[in-house]
Amino acid sequence: MDLLNSLGNQPPEAPERQCSRKGCRAQASFQLLWNNPRIHTEDRRKVWLACPDHVQYLQDFLGARGFLKETKNFDGADEGQDV
Repeated sequence: MDLLNSLGNQPPEAPERQCSRKGCRAQASFQLLWNNPRIHTEDRRKVWLACPDHVQYLQDFLGARGFLKETKNFDGADEGQDV
């Protein structure tokens, strides 16, 4: 017996993966993997998501600080990332 469905409740849907640029609500198409070497271990990767309009801006922002490690296409299937 599924208790949630028996009560008429549905599990919450996963949030839409949107761009990390402040104020942007566009669907993300890219993952920017980065870390701050002063506070993260070398193998730690933080993830920002970016839409096509803001991927260059966010790459420049992280790159200027020496934080950007890699940019990858994002299809929404990578769950469990540290966003």
